[in-house]
Amino acid sequence: MMARAEPKATDAGMRKISIGKVVINIGVGKSGEAVERARKVLEQITSQKPNARKAKKSIRDFGTHEGEPIGLVVTTRGQERCKELLNRLLTARERKMSPSSFDDRGSVSFGLKEHIEIPGIRYDPEIGIWGMNVSILLERPGYRVSRRLRKSSSVGKSHVVGKEEAMEFFKREFEVVIE
Repeated sequence: MMARAEPKATDAGMRKISIGKVVINIGVGKSGEAVERARKVLEQITSQKPNARKAKKSIRDFGTHEGEPIGLVVTTRGQERCKELLNRLLTARERKMSPSSFDDRGSVSFGLKEHIEIPGIRYDPEIGIWGMNVSILLERPGYRVSRRLRKSSSVGKSHVVGKEEAMEFFKREFEVVIE
């Protein structure tokens, strides 16, 4: 295996890691009023309208039918909005993360058991308490080549955000303790 070449001083801007998006997901498991209560929670946290996720098939034991909304997801983009949201979410986790939360491609995921732990969110008996999954995608300038419609291409191995780099980014930017 070849050693990775050290980046040149002119490449420093292209090596800068940034937050591509933050995705928050609540899997409700059933449709109806529960989905609406979870919708209110996500709107409180992100100030965005959540998108419903529908059941792919009917499962009688769970009481779900194909096509019914059983989950909600919100995607937040933009550096400032993502950083502000992540600061609140990481405060709820006491700024602690496990190394298993990081993968080899620049993604970070963790869960929250109770949404009321997030600063600025109060308990409402009508809504209840909801848990959620949070996924963060870290990227560098130039990742657009993999998403664009015309002449899309893959991102080179040396340009992909690695596990160690993602951990260092979270330690530096959000003062996270990884244990």
